[in-house]
Amino acid sequence: MSKIKHSLQDLVKVLIVFTLCTCVFYAALQMIHQEYERQHRYDPPDGAAVKVVSPLDSEWTDRLSIFFRLGE
Repeated sequence: MSKIKHSLQDLVKVLIVFTLCTCVFYAALQMIHQEYERQHRYDPPDGAAVKVVSPLDSEWTDRLSIFFRLGE
């Protein structure tokens, strides 16, 4: 009986440690999330920024042909 009781106590200890570690990890993720929420991700670029992609006025068949030809 003592062996079962000792095993059960060990199991409870592991569950408590796991629960505490999970709570600490969740709190850390929440803090990181709040920090990144405050940042402005879509500010206009500074310096000599160049627009890389411009919309093409082409038919969807032309785009499909390019897709198959390039294998993307």
